[in-house]
Amino acid sequence: MNRRQSIILTLLFGFLLHSCSEHSSQINSKNAEIERIGVLFISHGGNEVFNENGIWDVTVQIFSYDKNSPIYQRILWNEDYWPQLLKFESAQKSLGKYGFEYERIGGVDPYPELRRKVTKALTKELNSREQDINVDFVVDNMTWISPDIRELPDPRMLYNPGTVNGSILNYCHEDWKDCDPDRYDIDGPVTRLLNVGIDKLIMIDLTTAGARFSKTYDTYLVAKKLIKNHNELHNDSVVLEWVNDPKFAMDASYPVDDVMWTRSMGTPTNNPTIDIELYPNPVIEDKRLAAIHMNGIGKKLNPDISLDKTGILLLNHGINPGNEAYDPKINDTLKLNENIKTLLLEEYPSLHSENILGGWFGDLVINEKIKGPPNVTQRERSRPMRGENLGYINLHDSSSKPIGVWGHRYWEALEILRNNGVEHIVMAFPQIMEDSVLNLIEVPNQMAKEIGYQGWMKFNGYDYDTYPKVGHPFAEYWGIWVKTMCKSLDDPQKLEPCCYKMGGCDTTQPYPPLRQALSSEKRTDMDPSLAYDVSAYGHQGYDPNLGSPSNEFPVQDQYPGTWSMWDVNKDHDLIAEFLADKVIQHIKSK
Repeated sequence: MNRRQSIILTLLFGFLLHSCSEHSSQINSKNAEIERIGVLFISHGGNEVFNENGIWDVTVQIFSYDKNSPIYQRILWNEDYWPQLLKFESAQKSLGKYGFEYERIGGVDPYPELRRKVTKALTKELNSREQDINVDFVVDNMTWISPDIRELPDPRMLYNPGTVNGSILNYCHEDWKDCDPDRYDIDGPVTRLLNVGIDKLIMIDLTTAGARFSKTYDTYLVAKKLIKNHNELHNDSVVLEWVNDPKFAMDASYPVDDVMWTRSMGTPTNNPTIDIELYPNPVIEDKRLAAIHMNGIGKKLNPDISLDKTGILLLNHGINPGNEAYDPKINDTLKLNENIKTLLLEEYPSLHSENILGGWFGDLVINEKIKGPPNVTQRERSRPMRGENLGYINLHDSSSKPIGVWGHRYWEALEILRNNGVEHIVMAFPQIMEDSVLNLIEVPNQMAKEIGYQGWMKFNGYDYDTYPKVGHPFAEYWGIWVKTMCKSLDDPQKLEPCCYKMGGCDTTQPYPPLRQALSSEKRTDMDPSLAYDVSAYGHQGYDPNLGSPSNEFPVQDQYPGTWSMWDVNKDHDLIAEFLADKVIQHIKSK
């Protein structure tokens, strides 16, 4: 009896039989001697529909990856806190933001279903190529967060207590319909694949469109631990590989401490440094990936505007502060940006290179008036950084940031394009590969507060297929989740409605709203001063001291042109073929 047969016979008994049968259609039972390779397609994950149960679940999932954080140690396993989690201000922001976003697109985020289609297509594609390289592929998907608990790397790490005297995490609010208190007491995709006797587990990642990222590395570390435990228990030798990081750059540069370092511990005391250029990412560097985005940009060029008057803005999120110690996401993102720009100029030579720019989102700032460590307590949201916290952009193992055309914040890039005289702008967010509330709602509102919604409407018109009720993605003001009451200017003990109208309101409240937190206190996510009116022609080029804005035409130096979001790829078979190619190239390279 060989190794795999022995393992499978052991696992077929009891509850493990179910996980084996889930992959039965993919298993080659005719030849037990060929190599069986498990393939995990990794993506970010998120809620398909908006409800409190889903928001609660993804909240605890996010906190489960940092076992050194105060939230993990003091709150996650303390049942007294569970009913209070959605009352925390960060959760209140999520409820307000996602409540608006899901309602605006008709209640269902398309991203989870689109990801399932890619997984299904990838399974079919790899299964069809098994004979070419004499292997048996078994494919599953895994996400960083998900209300579908089966997709998590190891659901039981959120069930069995992670602290001494902690409680089993089995919370269900009385109002959550069909909630299973033991929903985390199940196998995840890693365990399911181990149960069918794989020889090797290969991860391939589109969490942020192929860039290596701490969130995917979180799932990698969980998989690595599960495989180690499996190998020790069964005297097995299953190996784990990651197509996006074949030379294990993130392992090589991960901080080394007596306790497993995590970001909440602050600056690591022992941080190995590597030359990231010696650790390629074959997924992000493949120009076929860039071509997918280039084609999506091409579909949203304005035929009425010449290419020499067209601008392209490549928008991107950053990383978590401190993660530059091991996270090369910014470096990988720059490679993708460069490839997209190269292909755009080859396909559309009349585009001007100086009109193809990068734009990072806003970052937290240091408020020295707040007592405490600068990288933790003193970091807060600010209006100049657009109230955002997704723009920490340090390069790998460095305090340096991107420079030149890739070094701008998005509002800076938009101002450059406006000053360059462009008349149409295509916004692309190449860190995503499927439609979601991010590109359908959030980014359009973030852009519209800068250059107005009218430019989008002039190019796109009303879109009731995507936005069933109103035909467009735009809120009255972006920061739709912030508090609506502000301190009276006459008596700070009294509250009155804030003003969220560019140009001012018929009240004593100013626009923009004043900071409500004391200067020595951290400004929270819900502070009204972080919200922006989503006006017809935007804030850029407008000075309220020079007159009132108009909904009918741009005034002063406001942007008069059109703009659009790029077209996100809808060809799931194309993505699956690309992923399958990268998996097989990886196998052959070994």
